[in-house]
Amino acid sequence: MIDWKARITERLAGSEPRHAPEEWLLPGLSREETQALKPLLPASLLAAAVLVPLVERASGLSVLLTRRAVELKSHAGQISFPGGRLEALESPREAALREAREEIGLDRRFVSTVGYLPDHVLLSGFRVTPVVGFVRSGFELQLASKEVQDSFEVPLAFVFDPANHKTRLRRFADGAAEVEVCDIPFGAYNIWGATAGMLITLYRLCTSENPP
Repeated sequence: MIDWKARITERLAGSEPRHAPEEWLLPGLSREETQALKPLLPASLLAAAVLVPLVERASGLSVLLTRRAVELKSHAGQISFPGGRLEALESPREAALREAREEIGLDRRFVSTVGYLPDHVLLSGFRVTPVVGFVRSGFELQLASKEVQDSFEVPLAFVFDPANHKTRLRRFADGAAEVEVCDIPFGAYNIWGATAGMLITLYRLCTSENPP
């Protein structure tokens, strides 16, 4: 049985946010697929960050996720990580921890950040830095109801099981391009889009024999 905490620490410890112009991915896509679709994306991107919270449970790590409020103007009702835009002079780590506190009441005292995934660019115009952190148990959440409808946890072993990766074709730019992406259905929830893409990136990083 793989010790995923040890593997994630091994693969991410010491990593830094990657802000070079070429160092980003479209969620769930390879670097080659990302390069092919770059001309379809907005020229100007807004810096943002999310916290990828991996909760340490007796049964193993679980991923803490939220469902955004349906009243929001962007990404309404979607499954997401806590996060948002970077404020002036704010690092991705500080932004991710601040947003987690504001959106779900997760106190940073319970979070030990371990590293960063490659930036992911969203079609809505955001360049998002995923900040991966281990969350020790004992925390209490307080959801900001105007932003977050509910929260739930998914076992990381479930997320990392390829049998739970449901592929589908997604069209970009009014059908100008079509690529294969993964959804991760879990009970009443369907994890898709940027959130699923970031989890797939983490999965590939942890399971590849020659990780980047």
